[in-house]
Order: sequence, then structure tokens, then C-alpha cells
Amino acid sequence: MRYLSLLFLILSTGFATAQSVDPRDGWVVMETDKPFETLLEDLSSAVSDEGFAVVTQAGPTGAARSRGIEIPENRVVGVFNNIYAVRILGLSTAAMIEAPVRFYLTEDEDGTATLSYKTPGFVFAPYMEEGGPDLAAAAAELDTSFLAIANAAVR
Repeated sequence: MRYLSLLFLILSTGFATAQSVDPRDGWVVMETDKPFETLLEDLSSAVSDEGFAVVTQAGPTGAARSRGIEIPENRVVGVFNNIYAVRILGLSTAAMIEAPVRFYLTEDEDGTATLSYKTPGFVFAPYMEEGGPDLAAAAAELDTSFLAIANAAVR
């Protein structure tokens, strides 16, 4: 039995299967029929078209591959706009820890990709008492922009 457990452990470290992102409070989850790389390119275009910028990108897939571990493609893409950064900073210094707001791209088992994100209204909710109605207004505007970006990316 011990050898069987050891064999399972060895085999399981060399690959991983795709897991979909389940809908949850404060998240938008959009399944697509696009391959991962296409969705990533389309997201980048949509971000720019909406007047925002890709500020950060991170994902474990390449580093895992270099270690001999195959995992599905996934990438966290931080998106923001300096106008909102300055505006929110003036309302709540603490809230800026949440910027940039992130999109999450995941490759699904069938080769398609899913786009997910926490809505800016959800992300900035813990700071509403400090930032007041002006922060609520900024978050609502960002909700609209992020939905437009997501819709354009998955279209």
C-alpha cells in the first residue's frame, strides 16, 4: 500500500488538470469558446479600447513548466487607469492596496478559456465607510468599465 501511495504522489506532481472557476459572491465568471492565448490578446485590446492599461501580469504556468510540471494556462492581469488611481487615493489611502483590479484567465479542460474577475464594487467595498459616496461612485463607474472590458474580450 505504501508503494501505491508513493507512486500516486510521484505521478501527481508531474501534471495537473484544469479546474473551472465557480461563480461566487462579487465575481463575474464568463466562459468562452476562445483558446487561452486568444482570450488574453482580446482582453489586452479591450482594456486599451476602454481607456485602461494592463499594469501587471502574473501566472505560474511557465515557471511550473520549467520545473517539469504541466498545469493549465492561467494568468492574473491587473488593470487600472491613473485617473481612477489618483481619484481613489484622494478618498481612501488604504483602498489603493486593491489597485490594480484583476482579471483572471483560466484554461479549461476542453482547450477553451474562462475570464473571471471580482467586481470593483466588491473589491472596494471594505473601504466605503472611509471613502464615502465618492468612492461608491468611482467603484460603480469601474464596475461599468470592467463589464465593458470583459464583454468585449469574450465577444
